Amino acid sequence: MSIYHFEVKKANGQTISLSDYKGKVLLIVNTASKCHFTPQFQDLQKLYEKYRDHHFEILGFPCNQFGEQEPGSNEDAVAFCQLNYGVTFPIFAKVEVNGDNAHPLFQYLKKNAPFRGFDETNPTAKILKLMILDKAPEWLVGDEIKWNFTKFLIDQNGNVIRRYEPNEEPVDFEKDIAELLASQMQNH
Repeated sequence: MSIYHFEVKKANGQTISLSDYKGKVLLIVNTASKCHFTPQFQDLQKLYEKYRDHHFEILGFPCNQFGEQEPGSNEDAVAFCQLNYGVTFPIFAKVEVNGDNAHPLFQYLKKNAPFRGFDETNPTAKILKLMILDKAPEWLVGDEIKWNFTKFLIDQNGNVIRRYEPNEEPVDFEKDIAELLASQMQNH
């Protein structure tokens, strides 16, 4: 099984298959407009602009499960990203990523890229862990997504390669994306 078996809804409600992205390296992100990590949209957009012509795509999924940081409609989420950060990569309909109503895609992502723990030498990771402990301790258990801006790297065959926690900035893992894209070029 790969991510290509899943369907998702665009912000306008239209259902699409993730098989539409076959052959591309993907970064799947749960996003929010009112989050401490929201400025990551800027660096995500830079990554997208740099690599989109090399079979790379970012898929954003707004989520309101963490501190109600995405309270508006699907259209509000898309407009916010475009107006404030110039986002041109796709922003889909809002989803839940944890709990009984978690979207099947995110259930699959969590299962295939388990939580590896927080790097407590990173001050932001330490603060994030304390914040989650205070606001939503249930998210600290197991492989649940810990907060907005958890990112999953998917290879060109739809396999989950790696999970990056919210405190991991796009510049920190750009090399992983570049390596996957380079290996893709060698195989063609």
